[in-house]
Amino acid sequence: MPTLHAFANPTRFLSIARPLTPVLLALGVALLLFGSWAGLTQTPPDYLQGETVRILYIHVPTAWLGMGGWTGIAISSITYLVWRHPLAAIAARAVALPGAVFAGLCLATGSIWGRPTWGTWWQWDGRLTSMLLLFFVYLAYLALSRADAERDGDGRIPALFGIAGTALLPIIRYSVIWWRTLHQGPSITLTKSSVDNAILWPLGFTLAGFSLLFVAIVLMRMRADLARIKVEARLRRMAAA
Repeated sequence: MPTLHAFANPTRFLSIARPLTPVLLALGVALLLFGSWAGLTQTPPDYLQGETVRILYIHVPTAWLGMGGWTGIAISSITYLVWRHPLAAIAARAVALPGAVFAGLCLATGSIWGRPTWGTWWQWDGRLTSMLLLFFVYLAYLALSRADAERDGDGRIPALFGIAGTALLPIIRYSVIWWRTLHQGPSITLTKSSVDNAILWPLGFTLAGFSLLFVAIVLMRMRADLARIKVEARLRRMAAA
């Protein structure tokens, strides 16, 4: 608990985030470029899907981060409601926009992948539909957070919404198991993979690269939000003087 309170201090957070952001950004770009190069040039085509399988290196990380982003919002929301740390609310807002972008990229790349594989750009499939709902929930969270800030709310309503939205995550995760669906079942898990290693290995690099980019973007957004709050507080003090 003392460690949590220590990192909730904005000054201490900024002292860590400032040097860490460019390092994560540079490392993320490097890993992403290497993984993309390897996936495009160093792996064989799939025996069924041919060259279209290469979209795997973008689609899987965006799906992972689209869901992981909402997990970050939920954890930050719980932290804010329980310990009332303003930095937790700032973190939740910072995660929302990149999370929505990655969820949108997941839907777009899935649609592109589905066209040659399924013969259609879109199908009201359990996995696709639940991911689309998550994208809309992201947009609703962004709108709710903005409205709460404009009316000088205390952040509790967006935090509660952030926790409630986690109900979609297990639906997305298990949709391919619960319902008969065009989307393939879980081909990559923590313990095994049905994808051949000759095709799979660049995915680790693109997944790590996108993840580091995601964290770097969140840190940049948190730093920008803290700077805005500091400027607004200074302006209020000047106006009251």
